[in-house]
Amino acid sequence: MISPAQCRAARGLIDWPASKLSRRSGVKTYDIRQFERGSTKLRERENAAVRSVLEDAGIEFIDGNGGGAGVRFRAPNNDAQTSQMSS
Repeated sequence: MISPAQCRAARGLIDWPASKLSRRSGVKTYDIRQFERGSTKLRERENAAVRSVLEDAGIEFIDGNGGGAGVRFRAPNNDAQTSQMSS
């Protein structure tokens, strides 16, 4: 499950409006905005859909584990880059 702050931060990193995340995840724009404000929670399947779409866009979610949860861009896959360069 991602937190409202993680959702806001992830969208900011990839410069997506809530409407784009809505279209790609199937979760209503209103629900995403309310979730990010902390006014409501997403259902488990909605949260999973949002997370999956953001991960597909290159976001990695960092668990809190006592240090604070966060988001970052996923490191590029060097094996894929190497094989593309040698092709």
